[in-house]
Amino acid sequence: MLLNSRSGPLILALIILGIFKTKAYISHLMNNLIVHPKDPTTNFLSPIYASLTNKTVVKGGITKSEIRELIESHDRVLMLGHGSPYGLLNPDQFPDAGSYIIDESMVIPLKSKSNSIFIWCYTGKFVQKHGLAGLNCGMFISEVREANFYCFEDIGWEMINQSNERFASIISMYLNEPIEILYQKLLYEYGYLARNNPIARFNLDRLYLTCLGTNKNPIKVVAI
Repeated sequence: MLLNSRSGPLILALIILGIFKTKAYISHLMNNLIVHPKDPTTNFLSPIYASLTNKTVVKGGITKSEIRELIESHDRVLMLGHGSPYGLLNPDQFPDAGSYIIDESMVIPLKSKSNSIFIWCYTGKFVQKHGLAGLNCGMFISEVREANFYCFEDIGWEMINQSNERFASIISMYLNEPIEILYQKLLYEYGYLARNNPIARFNLDRLYLTCLGTNKNPIKVVAI
């Protein structure tokens, strides 16, 4: 094929388009592991991964060593539920796992993932401490008792539920995008709700994308 000054930009554009399509295709083929312990108080997180087609969903019934093997064999890991700076809590769904199903014993296989999603209270401390990467958060209000503890006494369940549902819906919508885009879309769209919903505003300030041990939140950086 002969090239001239006019054909160069066109060919470059076609190459870029091809790369974009390849990346998009790969994202849909990505093996996703979802660790979401069975717990009715965190059911609102289930829509996050409901539309994924290439996924392994773990809600209980297996051991920690089996979880570790699954983390190693999957491209991306979503860990959802209740927790603390020490890890993702085990609500008596995993035999012989102790208090946590995701804890420091899972750090080595998780270090090889740059696009993990950690959604539980104070997971940012866990991610930072162990040098992990991915979407994470500080304290996340999802229940009335948590709202009351943080002095939102006049906030009813309807506003908390609105925050929960919108949060899960936005992540679900952009889950096949690169994690940087997912994070920006989450901040932008959840931010609309946060204008009139104080629970969403509280949570929004504590959403982070951690890369190489650095927490990023262009809206507001809050110590977690």
